[in-house]
Order: sequence, then C-alpha cells, then structure tokens
Amino acid sequence: MNLTELKNEALQLLQHLIATPSFSTEEDQTANQIEKWLSRFHVPFERFGNNVVVKNKFFDPVKPNILLNSHHDTVKPNGGYSKDPFAPEISDGKLFGLGSNDAGGALVSLLATFVYYYSKENLKYNLILVASAEEENSGSNGLNSVLPKIPEIDFAIVGEPTEMHLAISEKGLLVLDCVAHGQAGHAAHGLGDNAIYKAMEAIEWFRTFEFLKISETLGKMKMTVTQIDAGSQHNVVPSSCHFVVDVRVTDQYTNTEVLEIVKSHLSIEINPRSLRLNSSSISKEHPIVQAGIRLGRNTYGSPTLSDQSVLSCQSLKLGPGDSHRSHSSDEFIYVHEVEEGIDIYVQLIETVIL
Repeated sequence: MNLTELKNEALQLLQHLIATPSFSTEEDQTANQIEKWLSRFHVPFERFGNNVVVKNKFFDPVKPNILLNSHHDTVKPNGGYSKDPFAPEISDGKLFGLGSNDAGGALVSLLATFVYYYSKENLKYNLILVASAEEENSGSNGLNSVLPKIPEIDFAIVGEPTEMHLAISEKGLLVLDCVAHGQAGHAAHGLGDNAIYKAMEAIEWFRTFEFLKISETLGKMKMTVTQIDAGSQHNVVPSSCHFVVDVRVTDQYTNTEVLEIVKSHLSIEINPRSLRLNSSSISKEHPIVQAGIRLGRNTYGSPTLSDQSVLSCQSLKLGPGDSHRSHSSDEFIYVHEVEEGIDIYVQLIETVIL
C-alpha cells in the first residue's frame, strides 16, 4: 500500500478512535479498534491488557530494536466543550474530537509508518510498536507493564504532539509528600512545638534552593509547593503539618538523586509517591536526531510528561499536533498535520533502518 492510501486509512482510524471513549483504564474498545485496523493489513499482534504490540514481519532477534510508541487513552473532556467530544467532525481542515491531538494523531501516524515498513526485508533494525494504555494517569498497566514482555529497546520514538519538532529531552516528575512533626499544645499558654513553623522553614528551602547542574535544553530544576494542610482548631498548636511538593526533574538528575539531595538538607519526613517517572533524553548527535535536523526540524526540551518517563533507553519525543491544544476544549488536529507526520516519520526511520 502506498503512502497516500495509508494516510487515508490512518485518518479513518483516528476518526474511529475519537468516536470511541477511551479514558485511562477504560481503553479496551479503542484497543479493539486498533487490532481490527491491523488485521486489515494482515499484521499479527499481541495484547497485554489494553496495550497492543506488533513487530515487523521479518523480525530478527539478533538485530537491535526501535520502539515506536504512542497512547490511545484520553483524559475526560472538560466542561468547556462546545462540540461533542466524541464526534470526529472535519471542518476547515481541522479534525475535532477528544484525543485527536493528544495523542491520536501521533498514534495513527506511527501505525501507518509501521505498516509501511512492516513487510520490508533486510532492515538494519527491528521495529516494535506499542499502542499503550494508561499514559494520561501514569497507570501501572500502561507501557511500563509491557516493557518486560518485549525485547530490549535500543532507542525509542514516542509519539506526542510536538509539531513534528524534535523533543530531545523531557522533564521527569517527582511528587513528595512531606510532614513536619511538632508537639501539640494550648495556643493561649504558648505550649507545644508548632509544626507549621517547622514546615515554613522547609517550604522556604524548597522555594529558594537551586540545584548545581543546569540542563542545556530544559534549564534549571524546579520545585513547587502545591498543597498544605495542618491544624484542627484555632486554639491548638498543631503537632503535624503536611505539604506536597511538585518537582520537575531535568536530564541532569535521576529522581533518586534528587530525593537524596532533598533529604540531605531537611530533617522533616519526606515520602516520594513514585521514583519511576524519570527525565528522558537522546543525544543530539544520534543518527535519528541528525536526520531530523537535516529535514529542517528544530530540537528542544519538553516540560510535559509522557511515556518516555518509564523508558531506560534513549528516546525522542516527536509527533504531529500542538501540545498547547492537549486537554483543551474542542480539541483538534489539522488533517495536514497527520499527513505530514507520516511523511516525516517515514523519512526519519528510513535513514537508520535501510
């Protein structure tokens, strides 16, 4: 099948996906749609939960592997929609619908690219594509659950809306639940050890501390206190104060390293919710990045989290659409963006596998 036909097939699949609700953990029906689409091209697949996995026809276990990945789950539509979020309407070159931009356009573009290369022989790399679930909620049954079941990956292309520019690094996420402990007492008598004051000292440290290493593409590390809770009534000195810190981790640190640094400076209780959502990067000198640069694409660092966070290999975030449209009311993607996405994916991959 030629690229023009594949582009039409990809757009039809995207419309079917939009019309099928697929909130995180509830993606079984869109997984079925993807399987049905692959079957039309006689591509065998594996299913792990709501994750769909395919390998190129002449897969060779001796060869290195490229992972193509994007997700088919969505957030729930917000209250600002003026259109039906599940009606895949095309108007003025825009395809409207929930998940059209994040990340349906990237997913169908990668699927079309995979089918284009599926039957080709003598490739330098194997291609493995995972249409993953539970990306939007960083769930335990998403891409991370599939990785132990597939061969080791040499490098990955993760499909997210980047306007087909090259996100060569991505911030990780570390959420810290913090507790400052004191001693309860009567406020009128000045008794007790006020946990709020201890928390204030720690919060000031989070506000002013600067990490030494600065990322070339992502800049400085950022820590933000986003929630706080203490006290039971006006006349009781609180014995504990809970607060939450949102930490956006650059490619200069792992989440474990950041946690160790924080604990070395503070004496309060600090509990990370997860250490697995690490920052990601790929060398600017990597052949796939250099190929993109030759095609006129820019490189940058992405502040938004994706399935890259669960990968241990080098990875590139790249896809049609604009990140600013993600999770917005009346979400859309331009039809030409999907078509261009397929063209660029095909050209990029050709530089390394043929």
